[in-house]
Amino acid sequence: MTKQWIAGVDLGGTTTKIAFITLDGEIIKKWEIPTDNSNEGKNITVNIANSISEKLKELGQTKDQLAGIGMGAPGPVNYETGVMLNTVNLGWQSNFPLQASLEQAASLPALIENDANCAALGEMWKGAGNGAKDIVCVTLGTGVGGGVIANGNIVQGVNGAAGEIGHTTAIPEGGAPCNCGKTGCLETIASATGIVRLAKEALSMPGVAGELAEKYSSDGSVSAKDVFDCARNGDSIAIKVLNEVACHLGLVLANIANTLNPEKIVLGGGVSKAGDILLNAVKSQFERFSFSSVKDSTKLALATLGNDAGVIGAAWLIKNKLLEC
Repeated sequence: MTKQWIAGVDLGGTTTKIAFITLDGEIIKKWEIPTDNSNEGKNITVNIANSISEKLKELGQTKDQLAGIGMGAPGPVNYETGVMLNTVNLGWQSNFPLQASLEQAASLPALIENDANCAALGEMWKGAGNGAKDIVCVTLGTGVGGGVIANGNIVQGVNGAAGEIGHTTAIPEGGAPCNCGKTGCLETIASATGIVRLAKEALSMPGVAGELAEKYSSDGSVSAKDVFDCARNGDSIAIKVLNEVACHLGLVLANIANTLNPEKIVLGGGVSKAGDILLNAVKSQFERFSFSSVKDSTKLALATLGNDAGVIGAAWLIKNKLLEC
C-alpha cells in the first residue's frame, strides 16, 4: 500500500494538536488531546501514539497508511538525535530522548523539531511564505518563538537553539524578568503576557482615562486583545502600548533582516490576530531601522495558517525526509 498520509503533531504544554496530512500538505483530519505532564511527562508520547491509533481505526485505516510522525515540541531540539535539550512545562528532564520515545510508543518513524521552527516550515510550505525559501517566522503568543529558514532549510545552530528570537535582548538595562532567566527579552514586551504587563504599567499611572482604563477599572483585568481593540478606537493609552511593542519588535526584526535578508518575515501566533493595526505599526518601525537594500527586498506579512501551521510544518519534516531518500 502506498503511504499517503503523515501524522503531524504540535506538542503544547496543555494541549497537543494532531493531524493526518497528505504528502501535498492537505489536512485530512485534525483533533486535540490534553497534554499529560504528570509522572515526569512519561505519558505524553504513549497518549499521542494511542490517539493516532484510535483515530486511524475510526477512519478505517491502519498504520500502513502513515509514512511517519513529525512533531514540533516547545524548546531547543537536537534535530539529528531527536533529543529535547531543555523543557520547562512538560515534566521531562533535560536531554529527553523524545524521538526514540515516540518511535517506540507508536512503532513508526518520527522526526522532532522545535515548535516555532515547525510553524515556520508550515508557513513556508502552505502559508504566507508562499514557497519562499528564505523566511523568518515569529510566533507572538504567550511567549515569542522564532524559526529561521535559509534556502529551504531550518537554521539549527550548533545545538539546536537557533531562532530563539523571543530571547533577543530588547532592553539591555532595567528590563522585565523573563522566564528564561534573563531580563529585557523581546518576549517580555511583544508576547501577549508582555503586552498585558505594559498595559497594566501604563494604567497604573495617576490620572489615566479612556476606554482601556474603563475596561481595566471594571474588573481589574486587561488582555492584549483589549489593547488592540482600544487602539483601533483611538484610545491614547492603548496606542502608547502598541507603539512601544511595535518599536521593540520592529527593531529586532530589522536587525534580523539586516543579518539574513530573508524574502519574508511572517508574524504568527495569537497576538498576530490583531491584524493590520499591529502589522502596519511594526512595518513603520522596521523601515525605520532596516538597511535600505533590506527594506526594499524583505517583506513583512501576517501568517495565514493559524493553529494549523505547527502540524503542517511537522508533517513537512517527514515529507522532506522522504524526498531525500
